[in-house]
Amino acid sequence: MSSVSLLDHFSALKDPRQSWKVVYPLPEIMLLVLCATLSGMEDFVEIRLWGRERMDFLRRFLPYKRGLPSHDTLNDVMNALDAELFKACFTAWVEALRDGQPDMVAIDGKTSRRTHDRANGREPLHMVSAWASRQRLVLGQEAVGAKSNEIRAIPLLLARLELTGALVTIDAIGTQTAIAETILQRGGDYLLALKANRPATHADVAAFFATPPDEMIHSTHEMIEADHGRLEQRRHLVCHDVGWLFSDRRYTDEPRFPQLAMIAMVETRTERSGRIEQERRFYLSSARLDAKTFAAAVRSHWGIENRLHWVLDVVFHDDLARLRTGNGPQNMAVIKHMALNIIRNAEDTHSLKVRRKKAALNNEYLASLLLRIQAS
Repeated sequence: MSSVSLLDHFSALKDPRQSWKVVYPLPEIMLLVLCATLSGMEDFVEIRLWGRERMDFLRRFLPYKRGLPSHDTLNDVMNALDAELFKACFTAWVEALRDGQPDMVAIDGKTSRRTHDRANGREPLHMVSAWASRQRLVLGQEAVGAKSNEIRAIPLLLARLELTGALVTIDAIGTQTAIAETILQRGGDYLLALKANRPATHADVAAFFATPPDEMIHSTHEMIEADHGRLEQRRHLVCHDVGWLFSDRRYTDEPRFPQLAMIAMVETRTERSGRIEQERRFYLSSARLDAKTFAAAVRSHWGIENRLHWVLDVVFHDDLARLRTGNGPQNMAVIKHMALNIIRNAEDTHSLKVRRKKAALNNEYLASLLLRIQAS
């Protein structure tokens, strides 16, 4: 039998079942669920069906002496697994995949809409994820009850990540001094969107960029994009002279962001069907970026929507997931993140959707995905 070394990173997971009742070992369940998810299976009935058709493949890696558990057993085990330990194991596995070079790390949340259980007062699962833009890897995740709780979840997620040299981008909900401090303590820099939830700072920065003094603008960068009848112009301005912002505050309770080194603006002008819309967005950063790098960072942040959230919805059908009890929704979200990291690592020109279908049809291709991720 070959080995699947990625399972070694999850060896710290404790089997939630009483040891004398364990007929189907946890590593066998984990390998089954992961491989079936890679191959497009979307619930435990489908996962078990896939396993029955692929026993020869599974036995390349683990014995499966007793065959496969029922779909109810799969459900019970995934519900009972320690979600915190599972997330920690996932983070350790991903750290082994990273190449060590600085990256742009986007933090954002997504709701799995059908994971609610109204009868028992359970809200849909909302997962805050960290996305490494350059390597296109999910780095970690933290589950929260609702989007409004992201402020508490983000520091917990950041505390598990290696951020040395990274630029961490977060939307306005994460523009909190405690979050900025956590990023700096982990060795990274922050780039935080600034909106009206920080009214005094937002008002001052907006007033500054309304008529910015030329001598205080470090650099500018402009971009033009045209597609499907839409013309969008984006102008980026950065200012490294920020001492004035907190030198004489009129709002004594307004938080001061640690090691603030730059304020910046993106001005967008969009023309579509004869209509023109204009918008200005403002940012705070602990890094002294030039305007071109700032533009790339802002653009990169929205990649988490297209390359993670959109993929989970369209390729993995995450919004149709119906797990609603125990830790199952969180743990299966981690399984999907594992599958996404593995399938993105393939060296071929197929789309992610086609890669999943090929994994379902071709044992050798699926084996190559598993073995490549542990050799990369």
